[in-house]
Amino acid sequence: MRVQKVRDEDCLVFILTENKLVKSYRFYGARHPVITQGFKLDFELEGGGVFLPHLRNTMHLGFKWLFERERLLVWQHFMRLLYEHLKDVEEPGNFYYNLLDVCAYKFEKQNPKRVIIEAYLQILDFEGRLHKDIYCFLCNQKIKGELSLARGFLPSHISCLNKTKFLHQDITKLFSSKKCAHISDNDIDSLYYIVLEGL
Repeated sequence: MRVQKVRDEDCLVFILTENKLVKSYRFYGARHPVITQGFKLDFELEGGGVFLPHLRNTMHLGFKWLFERERLLVWQHFMRLLYEHLKDVEEPGNFYYNLLDVCAYKFEKQNPKRVIIEAYLQILDFEGRLHKDIYCFLCNQKIKGELSLARGFLPSHISCLNKTKFLHQDITKLFSSKKCAHISDNDIDSLYYIVLEGL
């Protein structure tokens, strides 16, 4: 999920496993393959008593789309968002890992922004933060016409937030189905920019 340089070429590597967010130390060596953010890894951990466990014997488990720059960038942006969201949780459970696993397979054939938006909706729903009743989070009044969305897809009146407009029926359907096939490409771009604001 994250690779952070510490000194020389050594780095801290944060890896999401099925049940844990592992923080490990990676020594630099000429024979060591580069660790890339967003790649699926096979790895071993050694030690970890006083200091962090050492990351050893790593191998990237690839997907074809990793060589497509645009797809990789969308994926890595999502990794950064999810890392920031989970960084203080040692055992987040298997929901996030399983979600990323499914997304990685969808990335090969589907529009990556649509995959990420649907994943974002699933996370909000899993965490109980998806507002399916369309009330303005600023004035707490029901929204009847067009609406705007803030970070976390919080709905609001356009007059309260003054951001991009979305059709009420599109957002209602999006929140209930957590699928975005009915959303136009222009609105997908707008929704994706909201995703980039954070979870």
